[in-house]
Amino acid sequence: MSKITRTNRKYSPEFKLSVIMDMRENHMSYRETVRKYWFTTTRQQEDAYRSCVLRWERIYLEEGAEGSAKERRGKKATGRPPKLDEKTREDLIAENQRLRMEIEYLKKLSALVLAEERKNGKKQK
Repeated sequence: MSKITRTNRKYSPEFKLSVIMDMRENHMSYRETVRKYWFTTTRQQEDAYRSCVLRWERIYLEEGAEGSAKERRGKKATGRPPKLDEKTREDLIAENQRLRMEIEYLKKLSALVLAEERKNGKKQK
């Protein structure tokens, strides 16, 4: 048997909800629901659409009616990080300058302490 190729279809949230509600109200099985809405001819086609109905019902039970409107295909876009507003940018620049000055001060202090230790060390001998 050859594999059935289907194009990716995007069903409206209203259609998904109507399929699920009809199936639940009329106590139809998944296969009966698939035959009613998609007019399938082979078992393979039924299985393909049945998985859609199963997924839609799981989403409906977990998230409610609004869950069917959420797009779930493809990767989630990470996008660029948001740009900093002017105040935040200025604060970061000021903090960066302050930290650089602090590092420079500590280096000079360390050099002075080391020079003092060397000076005092030589006099004691």
